[in-house]
Amino acid sequence: MIRALFPATFDPIHNGHIDIVMRATKLFDEIIVAVYDRPLKSLLLPPEERLSLVQQTFKDVKKTIVTGYSGLTVDYCKEIDAQVVVRGLRVFSDFEYEFRMALSNRELAPGIETIALITSKEHTFLSSTTVREIASLGGDVGGMVPPHVKIALTKRFDELEDGKARFATNSLRD
Repeated sequence: MIRALFPATFDPIHNGHIDIVMRATKLFDEIIVAVYDRPLKSLLLPPEERLSLVQQTFKDVKKTIVTGYSGLTVDYCKEIDAQVVVRGLRVFSDFEYEFRMALSNRELAPGIETIALITSKEHTFLSSTTVREIASLGGDVGGMVPPHVKIALTKRFDELEDGKARFATNSLRD
């Protein structure tokens, strides 16, 4: 059995993530969708909520298990006996980052392979940052995320005092 790990912060999960997981289910016996709890970036949603949204997204998808994790991804792979890390590539800048990460992971754990799936063309523009920004400005992200994620984002920005100023940048206001 080949178990693959698809790690990310999922802040929030979006249709690009979902596409990668669904395609990975055709390649591997089991996909562990792992929500990283402590990235070196600021997050909109707390780890428990991100985990819950990802669990709800894949609740009916066979061959997927959703879990949270912390620490080095390759250490978590060893812990759960995953032989492969699945990553998604959208644009050229993703390649440079993912290439360096794959080489670092190989240095740390030579027995764990990294497989990169090229995003579907309709998702090339999509990132969690883009989704957060559009949602923070009151834009409709319904075509980018599942309905339960759209609801969670609306609720979160309603809870934040002056949330639009905290998470918006000039790129989509212009």
